[in-house]
Amino acid sequence: MNPVILPRPLVNDILQQALAAPEREICGLIGARDGHPTRCYPVENSDPQPGHHFHMDPRQQIAAMRAMRENHEALFAIYHSHPDAPPIPSTADIREAAYEEALYLIVSLATEGTLQLRGFRIHDGRAEAVDFEVE
Repeated sequence: MNPVILPRPLVNDILQQALAAPEREICGLIGARDGHPTRCYPVENSDPQPGHHFHMDPRQQIAAMRAMRENHEALFAIYHSHPDAPPIPSTADIREAAYEEALYLIVSLATEGTLQLRGFRIHDGRAEAVDFEVE
């Protein structure tokens, strides 16, 4: 299977969001046009324990989905950060994954000196790593 191609500005945007809020999980959506990721739509994490879990603010999530439609984009990926855990889906991440067609991106701040970003497809209660390249 060919690796997923992610534009460098989009990856940098996600990393900057995570670095700007190292104490909490950031989250958002990525829209794509013709299968090519084009834009990040940050969404506020409204979970009562944002340092260890994320729950997208429903109104902001709906607004982001509406903006994607208006921009002739489709949902490409859902992203979030793990401030103090590796970039692998937690049990809750897998249980709550609702968009099987979406790529799930997780950025980890739990590494010294570098940020790690990994991608997964989540379906049937399983997470499968996805190779991607940054261009």
